[in-house]
Amino acid sequence: MSKVDAEKIWLKRIRIFIGILGAILPWIALLGTFIVGRANPGIYSQEFWTKFSISATYYLTPPLVGILTTAAIILMCYKGYELKDHVVTTVTGVFGVMIVIFPCNCPYVTDETLVGFFQLPAKISHIFHCVSAVSFFLLLAYNSMFLFTKTYDNSAKEISPQKKIRNTIYKICAFGMIAGLALIVIPYKFTAKTFIAEAIALTFFGVSWLVKGELFGFLADKDEKS
Repeated sequence: MSKVDAEKIWLKRIRIFIGILGAILPWIALLGTFIVGRANPGIYSQEFWTKFSISATYYLTPPLVGILTTAAIILMCYKGYELKDHVVTTVTGVFGVMIVIFPCNCPYVTDETLVGFFQLPAKISHIFHCVSAVSFFLLLAYNSMFLFTKTYDNSAKEISPQKKIRNTIYKICAFGMIAGLALIVIPYKFTAKTFIAEAIALTFFGVSWLVKGELFGFLADKDEKS
């Protein structure tokens, strides 16, 4: 195996790993929340479940910190094909880390409770958290819509049928992430709305990177740099 082939295989594995981390985060965080609840009956109020979000699990269980930080660091180290790829994924990773170091506000803390790495009042930390989360998903959507859909093989005379299908999936995933964000701001309230919206966005994030990593062999080209 040549060095180039080895690098391609490694890059595919990194993409798949990122995709898996994104896809499993909501469900591991939810599982951790239920485990904590089972060990501490009555710990959760109706208000908590109404406002339940992946971000709120920061105060209860470690998956958010562990999984998101890992994904963010890999994104910051990710090597794409062009400078734009490096910049977008690096900035995305930075916002991912900021989501963790600036926790959100939730029923477990008051507005003035000092939280996070910088021990800011929760109401201030919440602002940084929300800006970081929105930026994180918007950049992921941009990456899926405009960078994953590019073709870097200049020798190819036309886009293959598989690449056309992948591009369609990338665009659907980009719209899915944006739709997840939009769901959060819809005025209609229902239980765990924020969690559902985050889970939708993260699932599309995961699918986009899994496809990019060519996990689904029937969608992959043999020679094209996709």
